[in-house]
Amino acid sequence: MTMTSSLRKFALAAHITSSVGWLGAVAAFLALALVGLTSQDAQTVRGAYLVMEPAAWFILVPLAFASLLTGLVSSLGTAWGLFRNYWVLFKLLINVVATIVLLTYMETFRVMAGVAADSSIDLGVVRNASPTFHAAFALLVLLVASVLAVYKPRGVTPYGHRKQLEWRTVPAAIDAAPPG
Repeated sequence: MTMTSSLRKFALAAHITSSVGWLGAVAAFLALALVGLTSQDAQTVRGAYLVMEPAAWFILVPLAFASLLTGLVSSLGTAWGLFRNYWVLFKLLINVVATIVLLTYMETFRVMAGVAADSSIDLGVVRNASPTFHAAFALLVLLVASVLAVYKPRGVTPYGHRKQLEWRTVPAAIDAAPPG
């Protein structure tokens, strides 16, 4: 199935917007995690960890799913396909794994927010390097996906190779068919 030019451009714009939005949200989240890890002000530290859970639910998770959904629509509705090129498969794998890790990590955000909300808990216990590590790694992984999208490295899957052979032989078969 191939989309019309207008629909293809809309799907691509939606995918780029959600993917870049996800990348930017992760960068902002990394900054928030660094503030929580390094600030000397107790209220700032606690506030950083308190805002991580809702920020993840309302920004990171929707953008992750939007990126995944629009990427699937774009790949399935264009000649790139979902299983024809390794770079598309790698982007899909990156998106799926990153989304699963994010969803799995949501419980950690809930626990960290609970700890941060209790003012009787020592600030050393509130501070947690895990969000910094996860956000930095997520940023790196999403940057790799962006580079793959821009450079589109060569490499056709076995399925893609079969499709290329079909495309080359179908016009020849149509031309060789007897008239009427």
